[in-house]
Amino acid sequence: MIEIRHAMALAAGLGTRMRPVTNDRPKALVEVGGKTLLDWALDRYAAGGIERCVVNVHHFADRMEVHLARRAGGPAITVSDERDEVLETGGGVVKALPELGPDPVFIANIDAIWEEAGAASLDSLRAAWDGDRMDALLLLAPMAATLGFDGPGDAFLDPDGQVRFRGEADRAPYAYAGVQILHPRALEGRTVRRFSMMEVWRELAAAGRLHGVVLQSFWMHVGDPGALAEAEARLTG
Repeated sequence: MIEIRHAMALAAGLGTRMRPVTNDRPKALVEVGGKTLLDWALDRYAAGGIERCVVNVHHFADRMEVHLARRAGGPAITVSDERDEVLETGGGVVKALPELGPDPVFIANIDAIWEEAGAASLDSLRAAWDGDRMDALLLLAPMAATLGFDGPGDAFLDPDGQVRFRGEADRAPYAYAGVQILHPRALEGRTVRRFSMMEVWRELAAAGRLHGVVLQSFWMHVGDPGALAEAEARLTG
């Protein structure tokens, strides 16, 4: 199993779909199940042996930095400052590459949460990683075991583990669960600009270098007030 000790939490989003909850705070500091969305991600990293995590900040950046400074326990945090311009998922990772290093890293959205059922999901990703065959490995949630995701699904998973996006199909059986292993070489030649990680994934999928692993837990996408209420009820009920 590959050793991965560095990670990133994508926490610079504006959280517009979560309004009015995010009128006075960033989405990353919205609480569900007794802790912030950001801490759900960081606690998962800590449990998975991550030693250093880059967290990007933009919206309410000062509050984010105060929260991170007060946080007890691992992983050690480095802040990637996007106050001047939010760079989206792809651009944010490119900007953080000097801190992430040359080896494969975990990248996580902060609005995806779950309670583990069985083997830790980060370990499942680690065990499936094969750098000879892949440049990115996505955690995928079965659509039948999700909350807060109202789309028709993101992807198909081939028998050999390759990911195919839904494209023109009416529906797909899996949603991206918000965590991936990414090799920095997948971003080679890209400059710091505003772009989505989907741009990278589509190129990797076309080259047969994008793979997936199925999440074994019930997955919650906490992207709006309705999903927040549903997730809170499920976690505390």
